[in-house]
Amino acid sequence: MALARLELRKALAGWGLSELEDSAVLIVSELLSNAGLHARVTPEQIIETRYFRSTGGLRIEVHDGSPVRPQPRTPDPEATDGRGLLLVDALADEWGVADRAGPGKMIWAALSVPRASADGGPGRG
Repeated sequence: MALARLELRKALAGWGLSELEDSAVLIVSELLSNAGLHARVTPEQIIETRYFRSTGGLRIEVHDGSPVRPQPRTPDPEATDGRGLLLVDALADEWGVADRAGPGKMIWAALSVPRASADGGPGRG
């Protein structure tokens, strides 16, 4: 997971999107944690991360070999887990789950650069 976060930080810096770093790193950490807990990982079915610069932002993808689609849930207040997708939902502009080539699924999240940064004009309001 540390390598995925490092690669994401380097990509964001290279693309001039460092302002998305805190949210993006937390999102990739949560998605990778979920994949690690719930996905079948074999030498043929690894967990893979991909990052894409998009118009005005970033797309993060985590691919895994499990066909089971994640569902946000309301965790017990005393639970130490179960909040990952709630965090992703709060931080990402949008996110979802899609089929992929081969077994398993892809979970993706999109982040946008705030308008004031993207066009030099006033921020959202």
